[in-house]
Amino acid sequence: MPILPTLRILRRNLTAGIAAIAALGLTSCGLASAGDGDRTISIIVTESAPFQEPTEIAKDLLAEDGWELETTYVTDIIQPNHVVSSGEYDANYFQHLSYLDQFNTDNKTEVEPAFSVFYMPNGFFSVTHDSVEDLPDGAQISLAVDTTNNGRGIKILADAGLIEIDETVPVNQLSQESITANPRDFDFIEVDLQSTGQTLPDVDAAFAPSRLIAEAGYDMSETTLLLEDSATFEEPFTVAVGVQPGEQESEKTQALQEAYQSEEVAAWFDEYLDGAVQFTDDVTVENVEQVWADFTAE
Repeated sequence: MPILPTLRILRRNLTAGIAAIAALGLTSCGLASAGDGDRTISIIVTESAPFQEPTEIAKDLLAEDGWELETTYVTDIIQPNHVVSSGEYDANYFQHLSYLDQFNTDNKTEVEPAFSVFYMPNGFFSVTHDSVEDLPDGAQISLAVDTTNNGRGIKILADAGLIEIDETVPVNQLSQESITANPRDFDFIEVDLQSTGQTLPDVDAAFAPSRLIAEAGYDMSETTLLLEDSATFEEPFTVAVGVQPGEQESEKTQALQEAYQSEEVAAWFDEYLDGAVQFTDDVTVENVEQVWADFTAE
């Protein structure tokens, strides 16, 4: 938005009066133009392929419709919600629903999903063992240090029968404290999820998004031990574009959805890592209010 000039009438004479009136007239025209014709959208995005590449595709598509998408790429997963909550940015694109819900609770931010873009299956991977049956007693297993992804890894191990957990705890709230039995005495080590590819050789098995393993240069077919069941995990871990509450139906958000949920973006995901990351347009500005209300009520 343009910064409005402050008018100071220094002399009470006809010339100054005319100048002031003229300046006010120009200012009023500027306000009307900015309010009705703001075609710039600011978005802050994670600096990795399934976020950057679709964003660049969306940027080109938006430009064809007269929009300018101003992009900021970061590796930080803290500031994107703060700057959208404060109104410094219109939108962000870096997180799944579980992370957003937990972040809002922990930081008192106000950010809500607008529409979905993709779901990425996670699992456990190893460069030293061929199956979970090969894992030794006392094996070192890495989990994500952040709360929601930590519980995601624990749930996968429980579903595979390797540990027992308190089944009354939602997946996005599970932690090591929720483990009620660990018969093989696994040694859990919490690490930054983004460093999984680098730390994979240091543990017996690692929880990770499939893309991080592939991007680190490992063969998925040779390193996969367990993959999550999408029926259980897809909704809470669907990645969405986030906006301020009430902005889901704004012209800017609807333009963003049209670009990100386009055929061009869907085609990119089909090609990326042989389709390991699944494009989804199930959540839209039309149904997101109910989806988010149901999700946060759980």
